[in-house]
Amino acid sequence: MYPDYPFQSHYHTIGSNRIHYVDEGQGDVIVMVHGNPTWSFYYRRLISLLAKEHRVIAIDHMGCGLSDKPQEYEYCLQNHIDNLESLLQHLDVKSFSLCVHDWGGAIGIGVVVKNPQALTRILVFNTAAFRSRRIPFRISVCRWPIIGEPLVRGFNGFAGPAVFMAVTKKMAKEVADGYLAPYDSWRNRVAVSAFVKDIPLSPDHPSYQALLRVEKGLEELQELKVPMLICWGGKDFCFNKHFYDEWCARFPEAERHYFADSGHYILEDGFEEIAPLADRFFRSNK
Repeated sequence: MYPDYPFQSHYHTIGSNRIHYVDEGQGDVIVMVHGNPTWSFYYRRLISLLAKEHRVIAIDHMGCGLSDKPQEYEYCLQNHIDNLESLLQHLDVKSFSLCVHDWGGAIGIGVVVKNPQALTRILVFNTAAFRSRRIPFRISVCRWPIIGEPLVRGFNGFAGPAVFMAVTKKMAKEVADGYLAPYDSWRNRVAVSAFVKDIPLSPDHPSYQALLRVEKGLEELQELKVPMLICWGGKDFCFNKHFYDEWCARFPEAERHYFADSGHYILEDGFEEIAPLADRFFRSNK
């Protein structure tokens, strides 16, 4: 059902709900954190590559992928951070590297805010972990009262278009089906809609303070000079060059690669070029 995703499923219970995760390989730990509307499937080829020499853990956030999709859950940034932290504590992970994409930037960095020394290195794909008021119109529409939720949950107006709008190379049908399979109904798209609503654009948003704490955590990583590799898709309509430039300004010593012809789902458009970079970057930690 899920091409190139031959991994054993694991579950961690938080309250009355289960979080799904992949746990492959042995060695230094690499934690992969996805965004919206993807799931651990996004990292499938990178998991297979890096699990040859490392232990790779890839979470499905609550409401995403193969995790439970509770309907009365508070899908907010701090809860996603807490869930990832709970999983790592459950697995007794004390030190780890990160791969982050989309919302994964804020969630992953949010976990290391309390203990920045735990982070050994970080691979950054199109993402943000700092405040911004920039939002594309096509995403803003999905936040509008009255029409936003029916558009996202009823008509699949967010996850559905992403399989062709977030790439520059046409996805194979079975790959697109893999992305969309967990989000096949109104009920199962509850977190997709909630993630869109949870974008904190102003100080009065419920998740603004959580994002502010994440941004301050970035400053500590700057001081610690945590090794960073940035791989960026240049044809991302959401996390565009403005966000790339922000990362480069904050981390001038980071290794950076700008893939001008890749879209938001950069691991679909540019995996062949990124794979040797990622392999070499994480091998240097051994």
